[in-house]
Amino acid sequence: MQRHLRAELGPGLYVVSTPIGNLGDITLRALTVLARADVVLCEDTRHSRTLLSHFAIGAPARPYHEHNAAKERPRVLAELAAGKRVALISDAGTPLVSDPGWKLVREALDSGHRVEALPGASAALTALTLGGLPTDTFLFAGFLPAKSAGRRARIAELAQVPATLVLFEAPSRVAETLGDLAAMLGARPAALARELTKLHEEVRRAPLDQLAAELEGQAVKGEAVILVGPPLQADVSDADIATRLAAALGDMSLRDAAKSVAEALGVPKSRVYDLGIKLRKETL
Repeated sequence: MQRHLRAELGPGLYVVSTPIGNLGDITLRALTVLARADVVLCEDTRHSRTLLSHFAIGAPARPYHEHNAAKERPRVLAELAAGKRVALISDAGTPLVSDPGWKLVREALDSGHRVEALPGASAALTALTLGGLPTDTFLFAGFLPAKSAGRRARIAELAQVPATLVLFEAPSRVAETLGDLAAMLGARPAALARELTKLHEEVRRAPLDQLAAELEGQAVKGEAVILVGPPLQADVSDADIATRLAAALGDMSLRDAAKSVAEALGVPKSRVYDLGIKLRKETL
């Protein structure tokens, strides 16, 4: 900690991740930057004052949120031009992730100012590591539309994404959102994580339709993260693959044909390629 405090903190915009619940998840680097910042930009200064006061940080705090961002950005850019050290935090977690700030970062970069990110807690990644769903490929889709019609339209757009979906949702809409997800996506594996890193942390893991049934009509406390597994592979026979593959091989190499057929049928490319090798041997 002392070494971090002795290191020079140059002028610039510091995007600082803060805990999503447990205050012990703050990093030493985040503490030293917040302690020496000329101003800390917060979504809600009353909320962030709890964090700053807990660690005896007396840096001036000023609101920066979606309702005042357009008015505040020129002021912040002027402070950066004057050599100030500005820290940007959100109410919880990593700033800019479903939070205001990306326009400020973009304009600071365009103006030639130093922008530095201090990684730390993230509700999306914390839920992903606890959900028990594939983590090799995932898509963070933020908040779905508040009304059912718009929500279902957006779910339809996401339905064929070959990745685990990571969604944020307000407590009042969790049950409705799970119902729409189940109606549109069926019984995909899913998880609901809430109150992450807090005393009453809970992660429910079940197929979407089961989660929707369990939560129907219930009120959920705390901000929630919903995880939905990738599309389930259809039961595709070797004969189906062989028919598609034979047609594709008319004007493609085996490698390209295997890739094309695998994507079209939602099966592993290795399976299609191996079947293609087998079919070639049988025709020799």
